[in-house]
Amino acid sequence: MFSDFKRATDFLASKLTQGTPEFAIVLGSGLSKLKDEVDPIEIIPYEEIPDFPQTTVQGHHGTLIYGKIEGKLVLLMSGRFHYYEGYNMQQVTFPFRVFHLLGIKNLIVSNASGGVNPDFQVGDVMLIRDHINLFPEHPLRGKNDENLGPRFPEMSAAYDKEFIQILQETAEKEGISLKSGVYLGLQGPTFETPAEYGMIRILGADAVGMSTVPEVIVARHQGMRVAALSVITDLGGPEIAIPVSHEEVLNAANVAMPQVIRLVKGLIGSV
Repeated sequence: MFSDFKRATDFLASKLTQGTPEFAIVLGSGLSKLKDEVDPIEIIPYEEIPDFPQTTVQGHHGTLIYGKIEGKLVLLMSGRFHYYEGYNMQQVTFPFRVFHLLGIKNLIVSNASGGVNPDFQVGDVMLIRDHINLFPEHPLRGKNDENLGPRFPEMSAAYDKEFIQILQETAEKEGISLKSGVYLGLQGPTFETPAEYGMIRILGADAVGMSTVPEVIVARHQGMRVAALSVITDLGGPEIAIPVSHEEVLNAANVAMPQVIRLVKGLIGSV
């Protein structure tokens, strides 16, 4: 299994001419403007990377950007892969295996999500402090490769506590009203029904989406430190039956983008 990632790892290693990035960053739906904050060294289309999946979703552009933010080397993933696109979990999480093998230790994940916490509003940014995994396939299912991580990884602190503290301090300093909550991952691609939103709230989540959880599980399996931010792009519950579209999700994410940028830059600059 370790060898399955060799061609992509070797190819990307040849592109990292100024050293190993300190952070890998994943951009969620509508959050592509963060890429403009990178001082680029190399831009690598996914189709050039051996064995790399290809993104099929509007708002996910399909490039790796190697460069600097706040003077730190980063590898930014503009466009992620989703289980609902037809990929299996090994394909969805393929890039994160490669990032680890490149020597990257830290991961920042962003996403767009539906809020079920009645205190949330569209455009809020939520710091993910924990997650609930309801995907139908687990990314670690199958024979374990001890070269990558343990058979039974520990998940009591999936989201790094120091990173959480830095993000909260950055929010206070920047005057950002940063929410905190639990993210629940579902398969998609349908947006949830009012009853499903109600179920998600009962289960103890504050927001729901179709990504992030598999990526975080694989990152933690490898010992990577993780921070995650979620933009609340719509609201749902038994008492709320407002239609939502992907275009509305992108628009709401765009409104919250300046806050996400300041938070990400604050974390990178502080580590």
